[in-house]
Amino acid sequence: MKAVLFYGPQNIKYEETMIKPLEKGEILVKVGAALTCGTDVKTYRRGHPVLIKQVPSGFGHEFAGTVEKVSAEVKNVKVGDRVVCANSAPCGECFYCRRGEYNLCENLDLLNGAYAEYIVIPERIVQKNTIILPDSLSFEKAAFAEPLANVVHGVERTEIKPGDTVGVIGIGPIGLMFARLAKLKGARVIAAGRNPVKLKLAEEFSHADEIVDLKKYPNPEKIFKAFTEESKGLDIAVECVGLPEMWERVFSCVRPGGTVHFFGGCKSGSTVTFDTTKMHYGDIKLMSVFHHTPKYFRMALDLIASGDVEVEKLITAEIPLEKTEWAMEEHIKGNAIKFLIRP
Repeated sequence: MKAVLFYGPQNIKYEETMIKPLEKGEILVKVGAALTCGTDVKTYRRGHPVLIKQVPSGFGHEFAGTVEKVSAEVKNVKVGDRVVCANSAPCGECFYCRRGEYNLCENLDLLNGAYAEYIVIPERIVQKNTIILPDSLSFEKAAFAEPLANVVHGVERTEIKPGDTVGVIGIGPIGLMFARLAKLKGARVIAAGRNPVKLKLAEEFSHADEIVDLKKYPNPEKIFKAFTEESKGLDIAVECVGLPEMWERVFSCVRPGGTVHFFGGCKSGSTVTFDTTKMHYGDIKLMSVFHHTPKYFRMALDLIASGDVEVEKLITAEIPLEKTEWAMEEHIKGNAIKFLIRP
């Protein structure tokens, strides 16, 4: 098959490679649509110690397609089924899984290799995180289930209530989806970013109530307070950039009694400093949510299938598999939200 393989930072190759023979419980999926992702861009730029264990490695993890082959032990799907598969599945047996914290599984089975004509799905993901698609749902929409699942998890854990004022700083695809789900929860949403393409989508996709161009207004804490009741600050502030300096700035945007959600992951080893007086006497809740679970993966697909989240609006362009490296560079330049890859 043709595939894009990861050899090292800024070193990916489009080439021919062998399809791995199926082992017990595995299935082979013909990729119908794959999506580029910010995590893949980070991996392309500097590698990834968790996702990339050895090189060359498969690359890409958001996809949907058709079951091409199944091993004899597979019972829940059959050849010809249209499916979406998550990029992970919990073991169900470790310390965290026994407490229902499946996203923190100590033995999380991770999957890469969506930038290819075919992908082999491990047994655990086949059993726990592979869903047969309704006939009416396209591959390109279904491929959004994995990134949206992270956001569904984040929004549910943030406990957004109708009438809350939610500020989202950083409106890449994750921030845009967070803003959209906050609107569906009945919140008043203020979205802040710098990229004109993303600012436009904050209106057209997220339906944010207020949109702040941080190039014109470099002090988000002042802008957010101007848009909140009696200038107290946000009920909920959400950071979707993943920079320590933005973690610190978004902390200053929330009102006493509010919640700060650090949704953007920072580079390993990063540290931040907060005003402990404001945090303690302001009764401020600080939180982060990582990854997703099978429950949120299914909830995400339901939101897509219902049309409540029009994920197709986030597709910048459709490209062939051989242009994957070009797509990574376009992301780095800030020229894209998500590319749809058709192997």
